[in-house]
Amino acid sequence: MTLRQAITAAANHLAEDEHLRATATRDAELLLLYIVQISRANLFAYPERELLSDQQTAYQSLIERRLQHEPIQYITGQQEFYGLNFHVTPAVLIPRPETEHLVEAVLKLLPSNQSLKLADIGTGSGAIAIALAAHLPHAAIIALDISPDALAIATTNARENNVADRVRFLQSDLLNAVSQEKEFDAIVSNPPYIPEIDRGSLHPQVRNHEPSTALFAGEAGLDIYRRLIPQAHKALKQNGLLALEIGHGQQDSLAELLSGWQTVSFIDDLQQISRVALARKP
Repeated sequence: MTLRQAITAAANHLAEDEHLRATATRDAELLLLYIVQISRANLFAYPERELLSDQQTAYQSLIERRLQHEPIQYITGQQEFYGLNFHVTPAVLIPRPETEHLVEAVLKLLPSNQSLKLADIGTGSGAIAIALAAHLPHAAIIALDISPDALAIATTNARENNVADRVRFLQSDLLNAVSQEKEFDAIVSNPPYIPEIDRGSLHPQVRNHEPSTALFAGEAGLDIYRRLIPQAHKALKQNGLLALEIGHGQQDSLAELLSGWQTVSFIDDLQQISRVALARKP
């Protein structure tokens, strides 16, 4: 069987599932590249290359996993975020392109040539903290998460992205573990914000495979914001920055929760959905 034939057969198989139909060819291609360990350019240059029998077996195994709606990122164990590579497992939320808007917003507002003290709440894979550390060479970052399994993944990612000396990982429910530390220059978070009522409408690969504790936040999706915003207010220095990723339709609710803050603003993603909330401590 050639590479072209393998992809065609796998894509046809995946397309039988209504939830996978739209990405069937892409998924089939990505998983084959992972098995054969070649570039996409190499695949296009030599589509008639023969797939070895052990590679065929391994490839079919990955296709079967995908048919169970397991995310590609968990199958390969990798995800790119803000130009960096991250290990991911089912212990952590898969970093998404939308969250890059949060990183970009923070980098625009913080000086790169000054010492800074930052906190990343609910760090998961460490994507936000590590991306910020990579672009703020004088920043010291505390990255917190309630899950020890997530922190283990994040620690590995910090080491492999060469920022382990400037990112400290702590197990914590929001900011509880650093309640004695004050004067943060910025607090950043992509917290759980999906309303429980939306659980049934999520794609099965999200609903059935990604950690629920990183997705859902009560009936309206606001439970974590209601706890985190007051904690952040106590921990930030005057004029300190709070930067939050928010969900679809949550701008008005966040504006209300941030009513006592200064310079409150929102940033849209590429689909013109309000995605980032920014505010300064008075």
